[in-house]
Amino acid sequence: MPRVFTVYSRPGCHLCEEFIEELITLCRGRVRLVVEDVDRDPALREAYGLRIPVLCAGSREVCATRVNHAAVRDALAW
Repeated sequence: MPRVFTVYSRPGCHLCEEFIEELITLCRGRVRLVVEDVDRDPALREAYGLRIPVLCAGSREVCATRVNHAAVRDALAW
């Protein structure tokens, strides 16, 4: 079963959409990518607010606002 990466984002956010597309290309099917809408949960909205998109691998934050290729590659190796 592939590992799970979670992207915290907001619908209609073009930066989030670009972030997700870049992740899909970078990860090439090695993880299952779950997209969470920060506006669906007050705790998520408070935690991430305008600092989206944010990528997490489990409970670890990998990168935010822009895809950090080195950090994603490191997270794939965890």
